[in-house]
Amino acid sequence: MGLTSALFGGKLRIALVALVLVAAGVGGAYATGVIGAPSVDRVDNRFAGVNSTETVIETDLYVSNPNPLSANLSGLEVDYGVEMNGIQMATGEKEGVAIGRGTSAVPLRTTLENERIPEWWVSHIQNGEHTDLVVDANVSSETLGQTFKAPEITRSIDTDLLSAFNSTETREIDADSPVVSDPVLYVNETSAEWGESTSERTALELTFVVHNPKPYPIAVSELGYDISMNDVDVGEGTTNSEYVISPQSTETIEATTYIQNDKLDEWWVSHLERDQTTDLRIDFYANLDAGGTTLRVPLDPLTYEKTFETDIFGNKAASAGNETATETTTTPTETATETATTSTATATETSTDTATATTTTTTTTAATAETTTTTSDGGTTTTDDGLL
Repeated sequence: MGLTSALFGGKLRIALVALVLVAAGVGGAYATGVIGAPSVDRVDNRFAGVNSTETVIETDLYVSNPNPLSANLSGLEVDYGVEMNGIQMATGEKEGVAIGRGTSAVPLRTTLENERIPEWWVSHIQNGEHTDLVVDANVSSETLGQTFKAPEITRSIDTDLLSAFNSTETREIDADSPVVSDPVLYVNETSAEWGESTSERTALELTFVVHNPKPYPIAVSELGYDISMNDVDVGEGTTNSEYVISPQSTETIEATTYIQNDKLDEWWVSHLERDQTTDLRIDFYANLDAGGTTLRVPLDPLTYEKTFETDIFGNKAASAGNETATETTTTPTETATETATTSTATATETSTDTATATTTTTTTTAATAETTTTTSDGGTTTTDDGLL
């Protein structure tokens, strides 16, 4: 037993491995179990900058080498991909990577084209404001003839942008005009839901229950809206339907408003610049025909505001130092150049939301944290947590 320990410990084991490499070749040594397989223990992604056209994503892949020798041999190839709702968000690869014994951080840098953000947005809305994030990574060795997968990281990203618009609070609408006394109308109820989403625009279906307290009919000939996200105008327009509210009666008014998806890449820049935080605001106005007079009335009591946050990669709260604090890492030696491929869109969100409809009503949506647990070759468990 003592002889066995001596032969397979320290420098003697290194010498034995070297002899096997010479005698049988590296592939044969791997096949016989003398050389252990490298593995990817963890993948860390972070946003590292954004401009009007693209977003920089930096990635660290933590590759573990269980062998007492350098595992570069003829070089390792490392690649990874990030998907949201099945849409490829970013891909990257690095060739000719050499790693020492233990765990090494392999850095990659890729870009995401902002113009593809709308594709993700549409999938998020059509999926009930839900996004499934998947991060995959692989290490390939031509010498060993094997590809070694990292533990798959999955996260759920959920938002709730409209529910706070649902309200049964009565709000007074004032015309502020000498030709009619205030309030000119009461809005007793509001509600909202997502309508049809296409590649060009996203519909919001809004409903208002409106009461006319006057002894004469009031016609709502036009309902206008402006939608902004972080002061970026993403939608504006007017409804086409005309409603006549009889004297001292109540009418339900339905209106469809639209977010123009081609404005979302500009919004995305502001979202990242504000640490993945967005202020959504919808303003309304109406043209009213009351007592023979046409009035343009701002519907300030109906202004809708909501703040939502996202944490796409689950590390927004962590400092750069904390992200690798539990790792024993060595600096990898690189013998080739890095190639980066860019792809699709990102985003989404889970949020703290503040919403108002006349009063200072504040709702808080509970943040969702997704935990993914997978076991690597060495038996370690990888956990991915964070505010969504």
